[in-house]
Amino acid sequence: MSAQAEILPAEDIAARIDPPYFMGDEIAPGIWQLTGLDKVRAGTVIQSEALAPLPGFSGAAINTLIVMGNDGTFLQVELLDHNEPIFVSGLGQALFDDFIAQYVGRSVTDRFSIGTPAPGVQELDGVAKATASVRIAHESILAAALEMARDSISGLDRPPAASPDPDYREQLSWQELLDQGLVGRLRVTNAEIDTAFAGTVWANDDPEASADPEGIYLDLYLVDLGPPSIAAAVVSDEGQARLDAFREISPDAEPLLLIDAGRHGLVDEDFVRNTAPALIGLMQDGFPLELRDSDLLFTLKPDLPQGTAMILRTDRRLGFDPAREYQLTVLAEREHGVFQPETGTQELRLAHATDARFFLRPVEAVEMSPFQATLLARWPDLVALAAFCGLTLTFLLRQSATAASRHFGALRLAVLAVTLVFVGWWGQGQLSVVTVTGTLRAGLQGQSLGFLLYDPFSLMLWGVALASVLVWGRGWFCGWMCPFGALQELTHAAGRRLGLRPLVVPDRLDRQLRRVKYLVLAVLVVSAFAAPGLSDSLNEVEPFKTAMTTYFLRDWFYVAYALFWIVAGLFVFKSFCRYVCPLGAFFALTDGLRFADNIPRRAECGSPCQLCRVRCKYGAIRKSGEISYEECFQCLECVQIHDDATTCVPLVLAARKGARKVAA
Repeated sequence: MSAQAEILPAEDIAARIDPPYFMGDEIAPGIWQLTGLDKVRAGTVIQSEALAPLPGFSGAAINTLIVMGNDGTFLQVELLDHNEPIFVSGLGQALFDDFIAQYVGRSVTDRFSIGTPAPGVQELDGVAKATASVRIAHESILAAALEMARDSISGLDRPPAASPDPDYREQLSWQELLDQGLVGRLRVTNAEIDTAFAGTVWANDDPEASADPEGIYLDLYLVDLGPPSIAAAVVSDEGQARLDAFREISPDAEPLLLIDAGRHGLVDEDFVRNTAPALIGLMQDGFPLELRDSDLLFTLKPDLPQGTAMILRTDRRLGFDPAREYQLTVLAEREHGVFQPETGTQELRLAHATDARFFLRPVEAVEMSPFQATLLARWPDLVALAAFCGLTLTFLLRQSATAASRHFGALRLAVLAVTLVFVGWWGQGQLSVVTVTGTLRAGLQGQSLGFLLYDPFSLMLWGVALASVLVWGRGWFCGWMCPFGALQELTHAAGRRLGLRPLVVPDRLDRQLRRVKYLVLAVLVVSAFAAPGLSDSLNEVEPFKTAMTTYFLRDWFYVAYALFWIVAGLFVFKSFCRYVCPLGAFFALTDGLRFADNIPRRAECGSPCQLCRVRCKYGAIRKSGEISYEECFQCLECVQIHDDATTCVPLVLAARKGARKVAA
């Protein structure tokens, strides 16, 4: 399983949006509309993890929040989650935050450079000692923003990006490359560059151009070295070996060879290897793409033009498609004046595309809804969950046979272990009251409930849980399928093994404490409407995110809170579930939907027999012997007692009475 940053839920992102903007309807997982006070779409809210999960230096993706206007302007950019070692345990978070904040006010259509000033380029200040991490963050921000911009701003209908076919081989010469248009060429004379600067203050600032109008200013050749057949026709055998190593290390990079046989030279005097050249840019579909020196040592075949040669690289993950037309831009630069010269530039463009036969293009999949895509990705988990749900429901449907098993205790603990590991930690199926309040708010406000479809695993669990209340009340989910409840019960069982004595809460205090969960539920429902910003913090009353979603990898106070309830469960059986859990309160309130009492009782239950009530760890049996189904977790221990002729007091007394009659 690849390391990824955590995609934050919608409510966490909504709280981060700066006024006067608000988060609107969800477009896809991790992507939402941005609206203003007038509820009209003003842009897009993106988590970069959703569109561009580029692995960082640590191997985990760097997740950022990108708020982008309709025109492609970055309105807000901030760091959400990362695991870059240089910042986590070295330079500190503030420097990384400062780097990310530089995008605000700039546009996705700008050309960017990190630490390299150049005319017409947006310079971003880098972070010393963290070059790799900030560059990866930069590329993930641009990749996510460009991907969204191409769809929402330009409305392009683009095929899936092509990549070089590693198995395609064709013998080619340099001349054949030229004849077949596999080499892009841009030739600019001195007279043409003079014409470009005519009428400006820089018109007479290139004496060499004026002295030799027919001379060559720029003679640019562009060759895509991604296809092995083309690279073999251009680069020496030694260079081929370095290119092969480059492809293995950077499989998503596209190497572009540039040769200038004129006097332009491609780079300025401040150029540093392995950085973005200030005078060269790359664009496709009207959007700039990241381009930088590959820092590869190479030699060319002898029949190629002589001049300045360099191999630049771009990244196909940023949206570059080498089989569709793109434009290489070269800046012609002149200076006017001596002491404080003014710099002027003219942009020269070369359009090029390499023939499609050298590339593989993924078959364009039939467009699926996010729900269908998620369903397809998680079908093995869903099948396993359906089987597990069916198994536990069978246990409750055949409760007498289940409770009569010699290994009933071990069987129940095994089921709870599967619930904890599979449903909770693996499947991330811990249900939460957040879904209840979110659904209630969306329904009352006339908003879409489509967000429920993005997690089919939890949706299946919700469906079965809500259906089960018709027969067992809260018991099926709370007693068998709740991961945190399973963790509490397993911990309590471990405490008994260790010899810890359980604490018995007095009946009067127990009754009062049971009311707390309803109060908690009421507060959360009210806050969801009256104070949505506060609601996120109040929802932390559920320790589920800490214990299940983040595996206890959170700030210490969240971990301490979750551990408090786990430790409390060692002594007071499932204390959180019984007294505080707002989700348990919600399911308890559905008890009115239950159409029958499913746990068998006898006339003697409660009077005179109190054995089941005394043994019930949940305190779900009244003194009258009746079951309080709103508190019953369907553990079946009372069923085990009820059916056991050696344990059930009425059955034992009846057996003794029958024995005396036989003896008489």
